[in-house]
Amino acid sequence: QVQLVESGGGLVQAGGSLTLSCAGSGRSFTTYAVGWFRQAPGREREFVAGLNWSGRNIHYADAVSGRCTVSRDLAKNTVYLKMNILNHYDTAVYYCAAAPSITTLKQQGGGYWGQGTQVTVSS
Repeated sequence: QVQLVESGGGLVQAGGSLTLSCAGSGRSFTTYAVGWFRQAPGREREFVAGLNWSGRNIHYADAVSGRCTVSRDLAKNTVYLKMNILNHYDTAVYYCAAAPSITTLKQQGGGYWGQGTQVTVSS
């Protein structure tokens, strides 16, 4: 059982940066892969970034590769997503998700989900 709560979204000017947080709870959280997805109007939900339980296996989507960093602090039960050089395509609701493995997480199956946090990038 895993419960996830996202925070840190907001309005950011293009070219700026933002850090999202995902607070997790439940006895399985520390052994689960955790990552981020985003959903924008008119677009399919897409995988953004994620990492396995140890943080050694990290995956990024091509759209954000090189300008975002995902990390986790097991002691604080928190996973972070830092995004830089934001653009209008980054505008979306960002969801934290957890699954038994990074492979399962990326397949968007059998996971746990947070409520989402809105990120809006303006000019």
